[in-house]
Amino acid sequence: MTRVLVVDDDADFRSMLKSALELAGYRVDVARDGKAALLAQRASPADILVTDLFMPEKDGFEAIEAFREQFPATRIVAVSGGARLMKTDYLAAAGMVGADAALQKPFEMEKLLELLETLAPAT
Repeated sequence: MTRVLVVDDDADFRSMLKSALELAGYRVDVARDGKAALLAQRASPADILVTDLFMPEKDGFEAIEAFREQFPATRIVAVSGGARLMKTDYLAAAGMVGADAALQKPFEMEKLLELLETLAPAT
């Protein structure tokens, strides 16, 4: 069963994603920021990281870089709503630091499930 680590500082968003992904058949762990995500990954490695970009402590960009260095086999999906408000395309920047895919918040759950299906390791 594919393991997914959801990282977001919004507790409601984390909870909603965890429930939806578990219903879709994934094993899901959650973390509130990049620092907690790295600790969670060391304790119980996930196949796919789904991370917000803007968080306190260690943001998504730092988390993506750390995962690429320490856990290169982990696939990464960056998600963010902040790019709508600014001229910089932060989701494209996430790809430059190592994200495999990106989704603009809000997104349809089907879009995320399609991405996870393509990124999940073959069983």
